[in-house]
Amino acid sequence: MAKLKVYNIAGKEVEEIEVSDAVFGAKPNDELVQQVFVSIQSNQRQVLAHTKNRGERAGSGIKPWKQKGTGRARVGSVRTPTWRKGGVAFGPRNDRNFKKKINKKMNTQAIKLVLSGKFKDNELRIIDKIDFKDGKTKEVAAVLKNLGITSRILMAFAAAEKDARIASRNIAKAENIMTAQLNIVDMLNNKYLLMSKDSLKYLEEKYTEDKK
Repeated sequence: MAKLKVYNIAGKEVEEIEVSDAVFGAKPNDELVQQVFVSIQSNQRQVLAHTKNRGERAGSGIKPWKQKGTGRARVGSVRTPTWRKGGVAFGPRNDRNFKKKINKKMNTQAIKLVLSGKFKDNELRIIDKIDFKDGKTKEVAAVLKNLGITSRILMAFAAAEKDARIASRNIAKAENIMTAQLNIVDMLNNKYLLMSKDSLKYLEEKYTEDKK
């Protein structure tokens, strides 16, 4: 089993623990990660662009002039797409569905792959416990400084640490999430992943294949 360093909030190494190879030792599979990443983003997509077709445009449905004898081009309605202020043909519509189904096993494996990548690239930071006495933003900033983290970071909080999550909301280049909601999009959009030993234990119990 691989070993992972554990730090305290002062940035000092306090111990070294073994982590499950089933969760943090997965072999790379970029195609699977990319497929799940695109699916999650598609499911989060909000369709806002919407154009009106000729049936939704305001205007009379009466034929503007008779078909023949005027010398002008024939036309059937002022709402035709070829006229100014007419309907739009083949424009974007807000009833489009971009949803994609994500297989549960694929999503689980993708999370393992990203966690393994963070571990191998030394972008995973574990602290013994998340305990901010005053619950102030400056306490979180001090912890990140002590750990030498200046790049974008995702902070994952266990259920018992949800109150401490509030203190991290105003940190520049930092995002937070509950460990139970961890996903590959948030992990890949941030260089570092920070969590406590409780969160680490939760992930190992949840994603270990040998669990019965």
